[in-house]
Order: sequence, then structure tokens, then C-alpha cells
Amino acid sequence: MTSMLRLQALALTLTIPRRLISPLRLATVAAPLARRLSAAASSSSPELPASETGLDSGLYFVATPIGNLEDITLRALRVLKCADVILSEDTRHSGKLLQHYNIKTPLLSFHKFNEREREPNILKRLHEGEAIALISDAGTPGISDPGMELARLCATEKIPVIPIPGPSAAIAALSASGLPTDEFTFVGFLPKHARSRKERLEISAREAATQIFYVPPHGIHQFLADAASSFGDSRSCVIAREITKLHEEFWRGTIDEANEAFATRQPKGEITVLIEGKLISVDEAPSEDFLEHELRELMTQGHPLSAAVKMVTEATSAKKKDVYALALRLFGR
Repeated sequence: MTSMLRLQALALTLTIPRRLISPLRLATVAAPLARRLSAAASSSSPELPASETGLDSGLYFVATPIGNLEDITLRALRVLKCADVILSEDTRHSGKLLQHYNIKTPLLSFHKFNEREREPNILKRLHEGEAIALISDAGTPGISDPGMELARLCATEKIPVIPIPGPSAAIAALSASGLPTDEFTFVGFLPKHARSRKERLEISAREAATQIFYVPPHGIHQFLADAASSFGDSRSCVIAREITKLHEEFWRGTIDEANEAFATRQPKGEITVLIEGKLISVDEAPSEDFLEHELRELMTQGHPLSAAVKMVTEATSAKKKDVYALALRLFGR
């Protein structure tokens, strides 16, 4: 009985800013939530401690705001409040978010320097039936942030991994960029080594899809210089900065214009740079390097050789016999 009262109070005391939701809508959401939590408490199982708070056991990838705290979802708030523990990239940073929404769930640091050390104990707790939430400093966990390896380990051990969708700087920037959104490649942060960075940019420069990069503020000048070398000066780009924050900025122009505009600027905050894909004319014969790249991509995805040849031929002006000959040279029969 005490557990049920505690759970009902938990559902009804969820702190949500008035601007986010009307009283009528809050009542509509809170009532069924209280019922779900009460039902979960009445059927709780001793081996699943998380079920007592309305969550099934598993690892929850919870997206959090990238700037504006109002961008968190109701479902994310419930998961963070009901989880047994929250894995956080920076507990001091995440503590501000939890304090803002009056969430008392314990925090445990989980970042690139300690994730290997933490993983065995996390897996043990998950096998014991706990519900564990994973958050990054901002945005969606596992996207250029820790979490990918933990998700892989959970999948291998048949532990549920549950995404709680929400903010993502890459998707937010793409949606407002004005560049093509039907096909895009998320590259994230480039390698630090100059040669590796150039090789990655050369690959991106050959792709027809919009390219999305994360760039630290201190690296924007080097990035634009490298981009001009690989993509050329005339390729269109969008530089999105401080998305959802007070000083949000979307700069649009060519790479050449971007180099000029940012030459004397030292922007603050994480930056998302989007560069338009290569325009391939139906009359332009694609280079062998481009055809090889496309074939390797399709073969890596598991397509049979004949299917990969067909798709590349249909997407370009290349002759099927030439693409087939190249495929045989690269992969054999």
C-alpha cells in the first residue's frame, strides 16, 4: 500500500514548467500515468525491482536537451524519475537538469575514460532486473557520445535496450538547414590526425548525400580550410551554432564565404556543419574511385554483387559492363 501511494505521488509531482503543458493536458497525462504505475506496483516481482516504479528492466537510452531545458519529453522525465540509477557523462552537468525537474534518482558517472571499468557491474545490475537510464551531456546517447559499446554488450546478452527519443543536434540542424534531407551522412567529429581527417573528408566530398559534421569551436578554422581543400570553394554549407540556446545561429553560404566570414571570429559552443552533397550530372561519367566507393558501401551492407552492380548502374550514368568489370576486379565472383 505504501509503495502504491509513493508511486501515485511520484506520477503527480512530476515537475513540468507551465509553459510546456496546460493544466487540462497535464491532468490527461498524469491520470493514466498514475494508473500504469499503480498497476505495475500491484504486479511487481521481487526479481525486477524496476517494475515497482513502473519501468521494465533494461537499459534506457534517454535523449536530453541540447540547450533549452523545455525540450525534454514527458516520457524522458518519467524514465529518469523511475530508473534505479542514471548513467551520466558528467554528473555535475546532468545534476542541473535533474535538479530543475526535481528528480532524485542516483547518478553514476559513465564516460569514455571509465566505461570499460563500469560495464561489468552495469551488466550485472541489469541481469538482476534493474532499469538503468543512460544520458549524455546533451542530445541522444551513443551519437558521438559513450553508449555504443554498452548497447552492443546488452544486445549480445539479450538485455533490452530501449531508446527514449528526443533532441539531436544533427537532426535539428539538418531539418532547418535548407539542404537536401532525403539522404544524408552523419560523420560526427573528424579524426584529430591530419592525414586521417583529410581521408575522411575526401570520402565525404565524393558522396551525393548531405554531410553532417560536429566541430568543436576551437577547430572551426582548421575544419573550413580542410573542407575547402576537399570539397572545393563553391559547395554550399550551413554552420549551426548554439542550437536551441539564446544565441542560436544558422549561417548559410559557400565554403569559400564561410572561410571569409569566420576568419576573424572565434565562435563559442559546439558547432554542427552541414555540406551539400556532390551534384552528379546524368551526363557526367562517374570516376572509378566513386564507383568503387559505392560498390564497397553496398557490399558492406550485405547486398549480392549482382544487386550492387545493378543499383550503382541505375544511380549513375556508368555502363553496366564497366561497373560489373570493376566489381569482379574488386571482389571476384
